[in-house]
Amino acid sequence: MANYPQSPFAPETFPVLPALAGFTMATAEAGVRYKGRTDLWVLRADAGTALAGVYTKNLCPGAPVDWSRKALAVETNGPRLVIVNSGTANVFGGQKSRDAVQDTAKGAAAVFGVEAETIQLASTGVIGVPLEASKLVDCFPDILADLDADGWESAARAIMTTDTHPKGATAIANIDGVEVRINGIAKGSGMIAPDMATMLAYIATDAAIAPPVLQAILSELVETSFNAITVDSDTSTSDTTLLLASGKAGNPVYDSPNAPELENFKTVLEGVLKDLALQIVKDGEGLTKFITVSVSGAVSKASAKKIGLSIANSPLVKTAIAGEDANWGRIVMAVGKAGEPAERDKLSIWMGPHLLAESGEVASDYTEDSGAAYMKNAEIHIRVDLGLGVGEAEVYTCDLTHGYIDINADYRS
Repeated sequence: MANYPQSPFAPETFPVLPALAGFTMATAEAGVRYKGRTDLWVLRADAGTALAGVYTKNLCPGAPVDWSRKALAVETNGPRLVIVNSGTANVFGGQKSRDAVQDTAKGAAAVFGVEAETIQLASTGVIGVPLEASKLVDCFPDILADLDADGWESAARAIMTTDTHPKGATAIANIDGVEVRINGIAKGSGMIAPDMATMLAYIATDAAIAPPVLQAILSELVETSFNAITVDSDTSTSDTTLLLASGKAGNPVYDSPNAPELENFKTVLEGVLKDLALQIVKDGEGLTKFITVSVSGAVSKASAKKIGLSIANSPLVKTAIAGEDANWGRIVMAVGKAGEPAERDKLSIWMGPHLLAESGEVASDYTEDSGAAYMKNAEIHIRVDLGLGVGEAEVYTCDLTHGYIDINADYRS
């Protein structure tokens, strides 16, 4: 594995994610592809843990995604396992990939005493290289012996590929007067444009949440977090986000995701998901700038988001920002190509506090010097108002530099 330059936004330390009742975990060096580092993580959730998941909408998904989608629907009274390896995505390996997920699940079931068909599997790394299941299965006895409630940072490191640092977040919420904890880890740096980057995210809580409610909450909140980010417009074959709730906090259980007692939990959970999502963007391959794109005045929220993603995914916009050029013409182009309602002469465009363009031309008070000075910032905020309605959305991306090319030109070498 190459040593990539660390992101300029990398945190100095990994946050302290405390142990969560109902969860234990361990990592190992399986030697899937990397040498001298961990590349396997197993999370064990106690019996009674509720599980929710969202997966890639890429129509060429990996064998682990196919397996895990089915496993999500299987009810169990026993413990659940989540098994993640880095080094290979186990995608497009034909029958060998399908056999690998079955052999991994069966091997884990025998060691950990769980039902194979309930196990969540995920793999991340190179596409086209089948996983050697035996490398994982051989590690399972040692992992079983090492299971511990404290291991979130080690887990975040084990699932990294081109990431330059591990990603984690934690927070405390309240459900009807009962304090509950939420921990989360994620990985992703390139092939990031989730549609539910290469993106994996795992969030655990000790809250008691009914499975259908947990699924509804996750499906709703990914839209403003993981589905609002893009690094390079490419939706991975392996995207997976899981949310597990052990129920150990002992709070009351509600049968609707809209129960008022769950509002704080949902707000705090959304904060954790968004924190992880933005950490992924801020570790985008080769980035030098973090970019927020805010769109308002659209005919609908969905239209605003599509226009925002059109701007965020534009190579011309992203390279202009890398070159510190406040090129509003490229933003106009990106708005117009989105295929959503837009009128050139009603557009207003800002870079941070600077109004660049309005009414179909350069803003009268704008100067190139003020724009150039703003573009030297590490964080850039593009704002667009379409002047057509009340729809608004916000998406997040990064610039496109030669560093991205360097990383991806030799990724398999």
